[in-house]
Amino acid sequence: MKKIVAFVLLSTALFAEVNVQGHISLDSNFFIKAPSDKHQNNFTSKQEFELTYNSNEFDLYAKLYAQEDYYDFFASEHNHRSFVDLKEFYLSKEQGDYRVQIGKSVKFWGALEVMNIVDVFNTQDLRNDFLDNDRLGAYNAELTYFTESGEMSLIVKTNEVDQKMSAYPYVYYTFPKALSYNDNLQTEQGRNRPTIYATLNGSTDSEYPIDYAFIVQNGYDSQRYFSANGTTLSENAYLVNKFMTYNTFVIDATLVKLEALYTDVIDNKNVSDYMNIGLGVEHTLEILEDGSELGLIAEYYNYKTYDDTKFSDLDLYVTFQNDLFLGLRWSLNDVDDTKVVGGVVQDFDYHEQSYYVEYERRVGESFKLSADVRYIEPSLDTPTAFRSLGAHKRVAVEVGYYF
Repeated sequence: MKKIVAFVLLSTALFAEVNVQGHISLDSNFFIKAPSDKHQNNFTSKQEFELTYNSNEFDLYAKLYAQEDYYDFFASEHNHRSFVDLKEFYLSKEQGDYRVQIGKSVKFWGALEVMNIVDVFNTQDLRNDFLDNDRLGAYNAELTYFTESGEMSLIVKTNEVDQKMSAYPYVYYTFPKALSYNDNLQTEQGRNRPTIYATLNGSTDSEYPIDYAFIVQNGYDSQRYFSANGTTLSENAYLVNKFMTYNTFVIDATLVKLEALYTDVIDNKNVSDYMNIGLGVEHTLEILEDGSELGLIAEYYNYKTYDDTKFSDLDLYVTFQNDLFLGLRWSLNDVDDTKVVGGVVQDFDYHEQSYYVEYERRVGESFKLSADVRYIEPSLDTPTAFRSLGAHKRVAVEVGYYF
C-alpha cells in the first residue's frame, strides 16, 4: 500500500497539491473516585496525521492515528490501549453533479449535543473513554448526487470491523474482572455481507430554515449484543432494516433538534425491534458587548423495545433510555476560541446522574488546551452499564500541539 501511494503522488506531483496537518498531544486522567482495583490515573500520548492530495484526476485523503498508554509500556498490568490505526484512506472524484468516493472513512450523522442516536455508520472504539465516542473507519463505496438544495447518496459498506476493547485495569473497561472479551465479531451472514445506506439531506430556503436528513439502511446494525461461552464474551452483529432522520429548525435565537430511528430486526431470536428518539432545544443569549454567547440546552432521550421476551435495554448496555439533559454552552468568541460546556443527565428509570464540565481553548498559534471534570453516580439496585463501571469522579487535562 505504501508503494502504491508513493507512486501515485510522485507521478502526478506537477499537477497536484499536497497538504499535511495533524497534532501531537498528551492526555492525562486523574480519578478522584474509582473502583479500587482499577488504575487511579492514566496517561496517553496521541498522534494524528492527515494528508490531503488534490489533482486534476482525483482527490486523496488519509488519516493516520496512533496512541500509547503509559501502563502498556511501564506497568505489569496492561490496558491494551496502545495501537496504530489508518482510520481513513479514500479516493474521491467529482464530475458535474456527481461525486464518487471509495476507501475507508468516518462519517458523522446527527444534531444533538450529548448523544447522536443516528450516528450509526462507524463502530465505536472501546479502547478509549466510551464517553468520547471515538469511531473506527469503515470500508465503503459512495455515489453522491448534488441537488439544488442538498444531496442524495448511495453507500455500500463492507467488512464489519471488530470492536476492540481495553483491558480490565482501565477504568472504562465495561465488564467484571472475571469475564474476558473476545473481539472476534460474530455475524449472521459473514462480515463481508454488504450494508447499504440511501441518504437524502438538504436545507429549506425560508424565514425559519430547516436542515433535514433521512437515511434508510439494510444490513448489520450498529447496536450489538454479547453472548457468553464460559467466562468469555463475544460480540454479535445481526441484520436489520433501519429508518433514520435528523433535523434542525431555527426560530430566531432558538435551535430545535430532532434525531429519531426505528429498527426492524429481520430475524434474530435475541433482539427485538426498537425505537430511539432524541429531542433537543438550544436557546442562545448574547450576554456581553464583546459578543460572547450563552447557550441554554435541554435534550430528552427515549429508547423502547417491542418484545419483552427478548433483550432489554439493560442487556444491550443502552445508557440513554429515558434521560433528560440540561446544560449550558458558553462561547467567548475571543481570539483563542474559548468554549465551556457542561450539564447534568438525569435517568428517570434507574435514578442515575452524570455531571460534566468541558473547557477548551487555543494557546498561541499552535497549541490547544482542553480539560474536563466528570462525575457519574450509577444506579444502586439495577445492573446498568454505568453500574458496571462503578461510581467515579474524573479530572482530565489534554495539551496538544497542532501543525
